Amino acid sequence: MSILGSLDWNDIFIVPFFTDPSLSTGIAAGAGGIVVLGALAVMVLLTVKGWWKPLWSNWITTLDHKKIGVIYIVLALIMLIRGVLEAVVMRAQQVSPAPGFLSVEHHAELFSTHGTIMIFFVAMPFLTGVINVVMPLQIGARDMEFPFMNAVSLWLSIGGAALVMASLVVGHFETGGWTAYPPYTGIKLSPNEGVDYWIWSLGLTSVGSTLSGINFLVTIYKQRAPGMKLFDMSIFAWTTLCTAILMIFAMMPLTVASLMLALDRQAGFHFFTATHGGNMMNFANMFWLFGHPEVYILILPAFGVFSEVIPTFSGKKIYGYTSLVWATIAIAVLSFTVWVHHFFTMGQTAHLNAIFGIATMTIGVPTGVKVFNWMLTMWRGKLRFSTAMLFSTGFIFTFVIGGITGVMLANPTIDFATHNSLFLVAHFHNMLIPGLLFGMFAAVNYWFPLCFGFRLDEKWGRRSFWLWMIGFYGAFMPLYAIGLMGAPRRMAFFTEPAYFPWLVIAMLGALCVLAGLTAQIIQVWVSVKNRESLMVPAGDPWDGRGIEWSLGCPVPEYDFSTIPAMTSREPWVDAKEAGKRVMDPTEFVDIHLPKPTGMPFLVGLVATLFAFAMIFQMWLIAAVGFVAMWVLVLIRSYDTDWEETVTAEELREGYEAHKRLVETTPQIRLDDEFTTKNRGLIMETQV
Repeated sequence: MSILGSLDWNDIFIVPFFTDPSLSTGIAAGAGGIVVLGALAVMVLLTVKGWWKPLWSNWITTLDHKKIGVIYIVLALIMLIRGVLEAVVMRAQQVSPAPGFLSVEHHAELFSTHGTIMIFFVAMPFLTGVINVVMPLQIGARDMEFPFMNAVSLWLSIGGAALVMASLVVGHFETGGWTAYPPYTGIKLSPNEGVDYWIWSLGLTSVGSTLSGINFLVTIYKQRAPGMKLFDMSIFAWTTLCTAILMIFAMMPLTVASLMLALDRQAGFHFFTATHGGNMMNFANMFWLFGHPEVYILILPAFGVFSEVIPTFSGKKIYGYTSLVWATIAIAVLSFTVWVHHFFTMGQTAHLNAIFGIATMTIGVPTGVKVFNWMLTMWRGKLRFSTAMLFSTGFIFTFVIGGITGVMLANPTIDFATHNSLFLVAHFHNMLIPGLLFGMFAAVNYWFPLCFGFRLDEKWGRRSFWLWMIGFYGAFMPLYAIGLMGAPRRMAFFTEPAYFPWLVIAMLGALCVLAGLTAQIIQVWVSVKNRESLMVPAGDPWDGRGIEWSLGCPVPEYDFSTIPAMTSREPWVDAKEAGKRVMDPTEFVDIHLPKPTGMPFLVGLVATLFAFAMIFQMWLIAAVGFVAMWVLVLIRSYDTDWEETVTAEELREGYEAHKRLVETTPQIRLDDEFTTKNRGLIMETQV
C-alpha cells in the first residue's frame, strides 16, 4: 500500500491538458494555474513587504472576535470571486453553439463546485463573520463565551474551503451537484476522489458551523450586559439567537448523512444502496432536514441586518419590534417542518405532500410580517440612501418576487410541473442573492468602520449596488421564463432555439454581476487608498441606534471600557437625546482577555491534512493527522497561562481619550453624512 494512497501524477492539474488537449482541459488547467500562481504571489508579497510576522501575530493567532469575523468575511469574498466566475463560465457555455466549449463532465463539476462554494463557503462564512463582529458589541460583551473554540471554528471552515480550492490543483471535484445525491455519488458510479472532496470539505465546515452555533447561543445567554433582557436585544441579536439554534440542530443531519455516504463509499456499507437493503431517499431526507433550515440560517442574519440598517437610515426606531421578534421565532420553528417540499416528486402520498405544502405556505406569513414592518419603518422617515440602505431597499421588492414564486412552488401540483427546471433555479437564487448577499453587502458597508476606523467609498458602493441589481434581474428573470417553457437545470447545452434569446440575456446579466463584484473590489481599494479622508475616529458615523456605535472607530480590542448598564431597549439613542456624546461609564475594573495563540490554526491545519489524506486514501497519514488533532486540543486543555490583563487604569485612559475626541469633534448636519466632513461625528437629532 502506497503512503500516497490513490494519488498519482494524473491528478496534477496540468497533466490532463497534455494528455488530452482541448479548450475544456485548458480552462481547467488555467484555473489550477491561477490558484497556484495566486498562492505564490501572496507568499512573495508577504515576504517582500515583511508582513509574515504581523500576519501571524495580529491575525492568524488572534482570538479577538472582531478580527476572526473579518477573516471569515475575507474568506467569503475570496470564494465569492470564484463562485461568480464559475457562474459566468457556465452561462457562456450555455449560449455557445451545442455542445459548447466545455465537456459535459467539466460543466457538471462546475455547477457542483458553484453550488457548494456559494452555500457553504460564501454564505456561511459571510454571515458567521458579520455575527462575530457585531453581535458581542450589541449585547455589551467583550468577546465570545468560548474564544478558543471560535478560532477553531474559523480554521476548520478555512480548511474546508482550502480543500475545495485544492480540487482545482489536485484531482477533481464531484459532478453530482451540490446536494450529492446517491446512487450517483456512490463508489460504483463515482469511483474517483470527487465525492470525497465534497464529503470532507463539508465535514470540516459543518463541524465548524456547529461549534459557532453553540458559541453564539451561549454568548447571548451568558454575556448580555446587566439589565439587558431578551426582549431588550436588538433584532440582529435576536436573528443571531435563532440562527444559532438552527446551526446547532440543522448541521448535524448533514454531517451524519455525509459520513454515512463516506462509509458507503470506503467501508462497504449500504445505507443508500437499494440492492443491499438501503434507501437512497434516506439521504435526501437527511440532507434537506439540514437544507431547509439552512435557507433560514442564511436569511435570518440578513433580516437582522436590514432591521438595523433601515431604522438608522430612516431616522426612526424599528416598527413593530415585538412582532418582528415573534416572526423570527416562528420562522426558526417552522423551518424544520417543510423539508419535504424539496422532493414532492419522490412518490409519497398526496396527503403527505399536502401537509408539507401547507407548512411551506405558512412559513411565508411571518416573513411577510417582516416585510411590512420594514416598509412601515421607512414610512414618513427621513430616508438617506447610503449603499447599505440601497441594498436593503433593493432586497425588499426583489425578495418579495422570490417569495411569491416560493408560495407557487409550495403547491405540489405546480412543483411537479417545474421540478428540476430552471424555474426552480431562478427561485432559489431569487431568495438567496437578495436575501443573503444583499444583506451581507449592506452589513459590510454599514459596520465596516467598527473594524477599520474608516467608511467605505459611497460612490463605488452605489455603483456596485446598481450593477448587482441590474445583473441579478438580467441573470435570473429569464430563467423563470424558459423554466416554464420546460428548460431543465444542470444542462451543459441546449438545442431548443426558443431558449437562446433568454440565455443571452442571462449571460449579459451574469457579466453585469461580475462587474458589480469588480466594483466592490475597486470600492475597497479606493477606500483604503483614501482612508485618511474617510476616517471616523469619533465613532457613530451614521447616527446609529445600537450601543456598538457608542464606541470609537475602530473598536478597541476589549470592546467596552466598562460594561454598559442597560436601562432601555435603545440606551445609546436615549443618551444622545439627553445631549450626551458618550455613554456614562460604570465601574473601571481589571479585565482578562485571552492571549493570542497559534493552536487553533494548527488544529485546523492538521484537520485539513487529515481530510485530504482521507480523500486520497492515505490511511497512515490520516491516522497520524486524526491523533495529532486531538493531541493539540489536549495540550491546550492543560494550558493555564492563556489570559492577559488590561488594567482598570488602561481602560479609564481609553475612555477619557475617546471622550475628549468626541467632545472636541464638531457636530455636522445629516446632509454632510457622505462627505469628508463626516469624521465619525454624533449626528444631529433626526425627526
